[in-house]
Amino acid sequence: MKVFGIGIDVIEIERVEKAIETFGDRFLARIFTVNERDYCLRQNRPAVHFAARWSAKEATSKALGTGIGELLSWGDMEVVRRQSGEPEMVLSGDGLEFCSQHGIDQIKVSLTHAKHYAAANAVALTTS
Repeated sequence: MKVFGIGIDVIEIERVEKAIETFGDRFLARIFTVNERDYCLRQNRPAVHFAARWSAKEATSKALGTGIGELLSWGDMEVVRRQSGEPEMVLSGDGLEFCSQHGIDQIKVSLTHAKHYAAANAVALTTS
């Protein structure tokens, strides 16, 4: 495996809480998949988990070097949990197409959060 790119992101959890309070479901549906929303809303502090996933998506866009926009949208990325509990980034749409074109086989992500902040890093890997 060869590293295509790496990315990191940190966000204040309060920023996500305020966006949820202000824009509600419209904000959540724009940024997070149905599965992500279902998972986060089952947690004691949903905003913490939404913030970690926001950071994972930002970190992924940095690892790919695309940013979030034309080549990669929020909806192209989904953080899922493996049976072991390990987070995994799954891409679809234009994000999946970008990875296919660039030989990216896997994106490893790590999420963390504390009282006020959530963070994530991402490593895009290729076999070529």
